[in-house]
Amino acid sequence: MQITRQADYAVRAVHYLAGLGADQRAATSQIAQEQRIPPSFLAKIVSQLSVAGLLQTSRGARGGVSLARTPEEISLLEVVEAIDGPIYLNECVADKGTSCVFGEDCPMRPVWCEAQAKLVEILKSTTFNHVNHKELAPAD
Repeated sequence: MQITRQADYAVRAVHYLAGLGADQRAATSQIAQEQRIPPSFLAKIVSQLSVAGLLQTSRGARGGVSLARTPEEISLLEVVEAIDGPIYLNECVADKGTSCVFGEDCPMRPVWCEAQAKLVEILKSTTFNHVNHKELAPAD
């Protein structure tokens, strides 16, 4: 499994904004330049993250982009899923095994389900506060 380039750019943008002081804004041109994201691509990403309630945008001389919540309240999972949708390691995890010729009796399905659950939990428990302070997500 590999997240899309768009999701990677979204994570970079949110990480950048999380590193700013509280209530600080950045111009999309500044984010694009410093995070090496194509500006037109970033505009689409910012729009999607705004719709998801993760970013706030404002126009004008003092406008820009800022986090809609604190870095502690935004997880990697939220950002990735806002761009790529729900994470599925295998289609059988998403469709309860109906796409598999073995159905619910598939010997691999429990492995895929467990691996996905662990990945989702790690991404969900890793906030941008953890990332900015170079902490790992809490271990179970």
